[in-house]
Amino acid sequence: MTVLVTGATGFVGSRLVPALLDEGHDVRVLVRDGDAYEGPDAVEVVEGDVLYVGQFEQAFEDISTAYYLIHSMKAGADFEARDRQAARNVARAASEAGLEQLVYLGGLGEEGDTLSDHLQSRREVETILAEGTYDLVTFRAAIIVGHGSAGFEMVRQLIRRLPVMTTPRWVRNECQPIAVSDVIAYLCAAQSLPPGTYEIGGPDVLTYAEMLRRTASVSGKRPPIIIPVPLLSPQLSSYWVGLVTNVDWRVARPLIDGLANPVIVRDDRITDHIPLELTPFDEAVERALAEYRTRDTAGRRTNQQVK
Repeated sequence: MTVLVTGATGFVGSRLVPALLDEGHDVRVLVRDGDAYEGPDAVEVVEGDVLYVGQFEQAFEDISTAYYLIHSMKAGADFEARDRQAARNVARAASEAGLEQLVYLGGLGEEGDTLSDHLQSRREVETILAEGTYDLVTFRAAIIVGHGSAGFEMVRQLIRRLPVMTTPRWVRNECQPIAVSDVIAYLCAAQSLPPGTYEIGGPDVLTYAEMLRRTASVSGKRPPIIIPVPLLSPQLSSYWVGLVTNVDWRVARPLIDGLANPVIVRDDRITDHIPLELTPFDEAVERALAEYRTRDTAGRRTNQQVK
């Protein structure tokens, strides 16, 4: 049977597709613009939009396992409604098609915490997807470290451009970042898991300030001086990030909102099922920076050839 990947053009989805192919799976991807898809030639491409009933359901025909990697990152008044509608449409279509297993990648955060709007939306999507007739496997992760991750790109640019940072006091909160390669390994192994929710994280638990300093060290730069400011609001922080980096403030806002919540693994049941050797934070950063340099060099060469 064929495996379906939604969100195949995103940071995680674009890495998952070739990994599944390498494991011998037949892979189908659901994308909004088939002509613009630049994934492997071996995949079957289906064009459609999960926000609209009647435009995507054919993607679930003859599928055993599907990956749900769709979510709204940009801030906006209607992002929760969009995420809710997409989840409901997929849950219905997948159930009607007789899907056996759906795999969802959500976000870490304690149930009792005051979660950010985006983390609350991720949790609501998880609840909606659980209403389907298939087995649901959910992974909850914190910051994913890799080239192309909006969260890591924000960190990378900040430590390059600001030797002194004024940050929200949440910078002292703890986080358990995970290498994108480890996330892909978990996703690929999901088909062997019983239904349930699994928390995943790397081997290092760090404060956000420690993440900034260690990323700077791995980059060969002097660790920044970090000054927490209690009254620096998420909105002001996101505008500030938009000014000093090329990360869209509408993307930065939900990332910064999430800093208010400690996001560490409290339930490590996943290790009973998948005994993965996790990638240390510094090594994950080294890989991400190496990929950035490789792609940046390739991009500049291409631009020079065009000129």
